[in-house]
Amino acid sequence: MRIGILHPGQMGFTVALSAVNSGHQVYWVSTGRSAASAQRAAEAGLLDAATLPYLCTTCEVIVSVCPPEFAEATAAKVAGCRFRGLYIDANAISPQRALRIAACITQAGADFVDGGIIGLPAKVRGKTCLCLSGPRAADAAACFSAGPLETELLGGEPGRASALKMCFAAWTKGTTAMLCAILGAAHQLGVLEELQRQWDLQGLPWTDAIQKLERAAPKAWRWAPEMREIAETLASAGMPTGFHEAAAEIYEKLTGFKDATDPDIAKILTRIGDPQL
Repeated sequence: MRIGILHPGQMGFTVALSAVNSGHQVYWVSTGRSAASAQRAAEAGLLDAATLPYLCTTCEVIVSVCPPEFAEATAAKVAGCRFRGLYIDANAISPQRALRIAACITQAGADFVDGGIIGLPAKVRGKTCLCLSGPRAADAAACFSAGPLETELLGGEPGRASALKMCFAAWTKGTTAMLCAILGAAHQLGVLEELQRQWDLQGLPWTDAIQKLERAAPKAWRWAPEMREIAETLASAGMPTGFHEAAAEIYEKLTGFKDATDPDIAKILTRIGDPQL
């Protein structure tokens, strides 16, 4: 089977590798992509379709793995190319957005499967799961049978996979944003060392907290839009949205650390507390 990946970033690389491992020919679109993307594509053994129209006419399945703010526009471009195969949206989006994308794709004559990736980019099996929902969820799962990405079927209703992804990330990334705010406040108020001492007395994992912020800062540019998707998801369930709207503000302050390899915790806390950002 011929499968197209839009676009092979760090997580898309995992998706592409699982498809390659499963015996499929996997394509990507090089036009407009970075040298880093080209290197990842080469490492995964991907074939270059060069342009989106060619990808849409060549591949039977297209998987979208992009920042959430681009998910709808990406789907619209695929629909505009008259793609007639199976479209798998594996982005961190609200179930409401997933349903809007489903309508766009199916009205253009293609099939749609909703996906949500839970976990870090996978190197071994059993760590990261692609949850799938929709009438052809089982067909989508068959594209990745050899891992390292695991799959889980959530039924025939689009939106369920995205709902699960949003609820999971609401905790993992939402609580990290709250930790950023707490430590940023302690830094600004001059009680960071005292806070650490109290955490140590209570047996709380201070070192783990610092490392969590250092790992989050380079990814914050991707997480800010995701927090707004989570807020939309919570609103649809009648839950308060302020937690994750605030989390988006925290992560937006950290976008300057994009792709930083060794961010300094003092600089992270200073940026969180900067009222000009």
